[in-house]
Amino acid sequence: MNLLNKLIVTGIPLVPKPIVGYFSLRYIAGSTLEKAMQEVRRLNGMGMCATIDVLGESISYLEEAEGPISMYLKVLEAIQREKLEANISVKPTQLGLMLNYDACVENYIRLVESAKMKNNFVRIDMEDHTTTNRTLQLYADLRKKYKNVGVVLQAYLRRTVKDIEDLSKKVDGLNFRICKGIYVEPHSIAWKDYDIVRKNYEYLLEAAFKNGAYVGIATHDEMLVWAGMTVTDRLGVPKDRFEFQMLLGVKPDLRKIIVDMGYKLRVYTPFGEQWYPYSTRRLRENPQMAGHIFKSIFTPPVR
Repeated sequence: MNLLNKLIVTGIPLVPKPIVGYFSLRYIAGSTLEKAMQEVRRLNGMGMCATIDVLGESISYLEEAEGPISMYLKVLEAIQREKLEANISVKPTQLGLMLNYDACVENYIRLVESAKMKNNFVRIDMEDHTTTNRTLQLYADLRKKYKNVGVVLQAYLRRTVKDIEDLSKKVDGLNFRICKGIYVEPHSIAWKDYDIVRKNYEYLLEAAFKNGAYVGIATHDEMLVWAGMTVTDRLGVPKDRFEFQMLLGVKPDLRKIIVDMGYKLRVYTPFGEQWYPYSTRRLRENPQMAGHIFKSIFTPPVR
């Protein structure tokens, strides 16, 4: 299957864009804000929250950040206007992290200030390892003034447990989303064994909770969902101190099980005109996802 996945990824550019778009429907809310709000309303109706991502990353000029900033401000306004259970997730390179750190901080402040006024929250997404130091510094700097901001940590990076310890000394009231990690990283900095990544994920959950963090347990791995439930139960973590998080279109049956068990669940809901590069880039970064896309061709979209 690994070889098949790679062959599928190689052939993606040959697939007509409308076909890729059709089979991306389950993973992306659409290209417009209206479509995203429609999806969030649907999720809220099923007892689920959402975090909205305006697709795009790695701008080349600082002026390019104005587009996503403007859209995110519209998203926050729409959430407030429609009284939806949703927040936003923003990629640092989309706001200029790799171009000018201070400008990136100011761009985030515009969003965090707007969210604060609306009693909302901003999640700083994590990208590949070349951005990790600056992303964590961005989080620590923003948290000096703002409480309505959190960051993402990745379980396959060897450094993450130390990052939790270091941030606990800098930040009062930690807020993490913990995921396995999707980027292809060197073995020197990332665990590669599947079982080790799983065990490290559970280890990081314990470390985060013991340091008083609010945690978004972001996983589609049912074993790790179980681990999240058992770790929080063993440590006596109340249900208002964590939530489960999953991607739009992935394992809707497991999402329902989690909600039916009385846990809070948030669905990562991306939208925007850059859906095609997002879809193809995700496949290149993680060829294992190609198998899921290939299988989806023979099944109707389910969210």
